[in-house]
Amino acid sequence: MQLTNYQLIVFLVLLLLLGLLALFSLAKPLLRYVVNRIIDDIMSKLLTEDYDQNLFELYPSLKRLSVLNLVEMSLRAETGKIVTRPLGSPKRFPGFDQLMFSPRQMTKLSLPENASIDMDVILGIQADKPLTVKIPLLIGGMAYGLALSEEAKLALARASKLLQTATCSGEGPFLPEEPEEAGKFILQICRWPTWGARTDQEIATADMLEVQMGQGADVGPTSVEAVNFEGRAQQLSGLAPNEPAVALPAPPGVQSEADWPDFMRDLRQRANGIPIALKIMATDRLEEELSVAVSLGFDVIMIDGAGGGSHATAPVKQDDFGIPILYALKRAKRYLQDKPISLIVSGGFFTPGQCLKALALGADAIYLGTIPLLALTHNQVDKATPWEPPTTLVYYNSPAKTQLDIDQAAISVTNVLTSMVLEMEEAMRALGKSSLQELGPEDLIALDTLTASMTGVKLVSDATSPPADKTLDQLCSALQQAYRLVNVMEVLLAGLSTNHFSDPLSKKAPVSPAARKKKLKAGTSTGN
Repeated sequence: MQLTNYQLIVFLVLLLLLGLLALFSLAKPLLRYVVNRIIDDIMSKLLTEDYDQNLFELYPSLKRLSVLNLVEMSLRAETGKIVTRPLGSPKRFPGFDQLMFSPRQMTKLSLPENASIDMDVILGIQADKPLTVKIPLLIGGMAYGLALSEEAKLALARASKLLQTATCSGEGPFLPEEPEEAGKFILQICRWPTWGARTDQEIATADMLEVQMGQGADVGPTSVEAVNFEGRAQQLSGLAPNEPAVALPAPPGVQSEADWPDFMRDLRQRANGIPIALKIMATDRLEEELSVAVSLGFDVIMIDGAGGGSHATAPVKQDDFGIPILYALKRAKRYLQDKPISLIVSGGFFTPGQCLKALALGADAIYLGTIPLLALTHNQVDKATPWEPPTTLVYYNSPAKTQLDIDQAAISVTNVLTSMVLEMEEAMRALGKSSLQELGPEDLIALDTLTASMTGVKLVSDATSPPADKTLDQLCSALQQAYRLVNVMEVLLAGLSTNHFSDPLSKKAPVSPAARKKKLKAGTSTGN
């Protein structure tokens, strides 16, 4: 009997199904056998071979090195060049975790939920044209071309306008569209020779100038290869094609310490009344730096602590330079306390609580960098992941930068900072504070002695003295007077009942207790 084509196909399909069923029935024991053999072989090698031929050698090595150290060692071995690590140090520097807010509950009530909180900040109060923002969170300096793309910078600028705060240009070439999109615009006077001094036209677009001498993750001269900022950034930089950018130790015009007065005099004239800030890395020489800054007449001091982020700097500068911002903040505030100079801090601020604690310790505003940077790609990460990190959507030298939706990125940044401010306002209501000016170190408590000694905040184990409330003091005083009056009445009544006091209508002198006792004793003797 000859099979038709249709019957042949059916037969082959049935045969295939039977084969698959047989394979599936054998797959589990076969898989178990293979896996068992592999694991047995691995365990045998791990437990019997010497370390020099044993893969387990990596375990004690990584316990000493860490995966990060191993990867960065490999990067150095590959190129022989300085490793440039993004987004700052992975080290956990001492911070605000050991500080807690300490609200009053019986002696001072919290504010109602609908109470408005004044979060306005004025920076550079001694300048002719101070910078006013509606929230104490500013978008930090991130350089166009050297770090971020045009799309990312414009998104940050639009977010600052929606938030009614300020954004900083960073130390990159001037991007003309940025101040047009921004709410308030802070322009850095930086250390790059061809564009760092800025033109008068560029300065005219700014609401504040910021002289950049250092940051939490970088200080001193550095360079960027031309290949990393080809295109429009290179054109705006004033550099020739294929010419690398090499930073100076100080802004153009400052070749030694003696040049600072003339530099500031010229910059003050060009600033036309807007505040001039100084940005520095937080170091143990802080008071020396502040002394110079005060003498030069800076209106605002911006301190970036260890833990601050950066697009690409050497790990040694990120991990081993500077001091944590918590320590620098308190020292700076102590030095500037009687001076009309505003204080901005940054470096490792990620939560509303950290920001509010810094404000309580005396900061006027906080620069945020990493948080708005990562927020740019919030719901657009699928455009880069899983094969590339999300930051490829915002870096200038990335081919994926044009995929960033500017409007959506601006909304994401706005939402993040809005949420943070709302949370800070909720904390203010819980503390019974209606304005940032009412917030202070007395609203905090330190959980350890180191934090207490460095910040001047009361240690949690110390006794708490009663609050100096005028109404409560008056009530306590009245109660004490009433208590004294009751005591006097009790003494009077006791005296009358025992004849310790004379009859007020009698002219006889009162009898003392000793005389009375003697008289009673004599009477007793006579009676006997």
